[in-house]
Amino acid sequence: MTYLQTRWSLEDLFPSLQSPELEAAFEAMQERLQRFEQARPLLSPELSESTFLDLLHQYEAITALGHRLYAMAGLSFAADTQDSAAQTLMGRVQQFMAEVENRTLFFTLWWKGLDEANAARLMEASGDLRYFLEALRHFKPYTLSESEERIINLKNVSGVQTLINLYDAITNRYLFKLEVDGEVKELTRGELGPYIRGADPDLRARAYQEMYRVFGADGNILGQIYQARVRDWANENLTLRGYPSPIAVRNLENDVPDQAVETLLEVCRRNAPLFQRYFRLKARHLGIERLRRYDIYAPVARSEKEYSFDQAASMVLDSFAAFDPSLADLARRVFDERHLDSEVRKGKRSGAFCWSVVPELTPYVLLNYQGRADDVATMAHELGHAIHSMLASHHSVLTFHSALPLAETASTFGEMMLIDRLLAEEKDEAVRRDLLFRQMDDAYATIMRQAFFALFEKQSHDMVRNNASVEELKQAYFENLQAQFGDAVEISEEFAWEWVSIPHIYHTPFYVYAYAFGQLLVLSLYRQYRQEGEAFKPRYLRILAAGGSESPARILAQAGIDITAAEFWQGGFDVLAELLEQLEHLPLG
Repeated sequence: MTYLQTRWSLEDLFPSLQSPELEAAFEAMQERLQRFEQARPLLSPELSESTFLDLLHQYEAITALGHRLYAMAGLSFAADTQDSAAQTLMGRVQQFMAEVENRTLFFTLWWKGLDEANAARLMEASGDLRYFLEALRHFKPYTLSESEERIINLKNVSGVQTLINLYDAITNRYLFKLEVDGEVKELTRGELGPYIRGADPDLRARAYQEMYRVFGADGNILGQIYQARVRDWANENLTLRGYPSPIAVRNLENDVPDQAVETLLEVCRRNAPLFQRYFRLKARHLGIERLRRYDIYAPVARSEKEYSFDQAASMVLDSFAAFDPSLADLARRVFDERHLDSEVRKGKRSGAFCWSVVPELTPYVLLNYQGRADDVATMAHELGHAIHSMLASHHSVLTFHSALPLAETASTFGEMMLIDRLLAEEKDEAVRRDLLFRQMDDAYATIMRQAFFALFEKQSHDMVRNNASVEELKQAYFENLQAQFGDAVEISEEFAWEWVSIPHIYHTPFYVYAYAFGQLLVLSLYRQYRQEGEAFKPRYLRILAAGGSESPARILAQAGIDITAAEFWQGGFDVLAELLEQLEHLPLG
């Protein structure tokens, strides 16, 4: 089979943005809500198990239809952030879903307030939904009255969510001008990427300079949007709800103990010298005295090797099949069902993601594929996410999504399987050396960079609450970079604007530590796989198949992992130290 680069089809959701079926779904949701609301008088501590389960399954059906509506809007907007119809539907769905949440609040609030004995009785009868119910009760101390919760939901639609939509619309329309071979090209952010990671040092520098020139030109505006995002986070979660810290909100949503996250970030901070040592080694291989920040991802070999989309798809699927043929079969569904958008287009959202809508629907994957080795790795990463969701598809829509820290497990493992395959098949020693260095590059990007983003977020949230200016946030971020790189890397002033170019800190505050969590976890798991071979596979697949049906700590404890132990997180860095020692023994050039 030949795999072609295409845009996705959303017909498995709805035929089009203007289709009668889409309107019918809004009407169906209204009918389901009306039926659900009629149950309010039935709620009491003595509610029977059968009545409770009926209500729970109604709530489940409302959630599933809501996910389909939101995905139709979100995926359409990602495919073209400048499409007015997609923008309109996005606003409509966000308003509609706020109203849906308000009309179902009575049920979740009743559940959170139920006494322990009756809650235990009903959870015992709830089967696969037990953990969903258990996790919901964790939020009881931070839950407000029904009228207050309703106000917050409505406020978010026209407030912070609108700001985030504006951030996306502004930044995804940016075009960057770069002179290449005497010709000035006008590029999207995705198209600029290959020059940022290319072999030409002058072109790398100019590409980075252009990117942050454009972001920096709007830096004060984007910075003010960030300040508003952070103030909203604090106003709702600290002032009104009473969370102990900004990051504690994300930790509870991830159901990960605060101490585990603090330990993870502290271990990452302590291991910054490991990457500084790597950057000094990389400078020697590049033949320069010291890396510039422009050179972090520079290839050590001047290989311009590119991979067609068909080659990339075949390599990724083959690497999955080598581990377990069923994984390749699952990933192939994304291609076969046209749930993949891989083209580079103006207005399309930059980067890559996997969107799992409901358990019975193959996930959607967005790429901006341009033929680089990095693009192949990104394909493996996002298809890994899709496999994770499909392995957990026997769970409810309320429990098949894994928590963010575990959500990076299959994706990162997928990348490592691909790298192993490439190393096994590549005969060119220069390319092999570059692949080995790219493993450390990717580890930096996924672990250290993301951990320091999280450390910046912790600092910036405190600073904004203390009335810090955009200029002060910019300076704090530059100092964050200096702490990461020490004297191993020269950092130019334009990188002080890098933080306004990171969508995650706007969309989902404190999301980013999940990447470090996932990468360090996978390094430990992958070491076990290499040591144990076939015996390891059932344990790994059980972790993925659990989805979000248990807490991350419990899922990993079953695999013998204690996420609160500094020694566990250090174990991932020990694997990287071994790789670095291997690189240090390679001949220069």
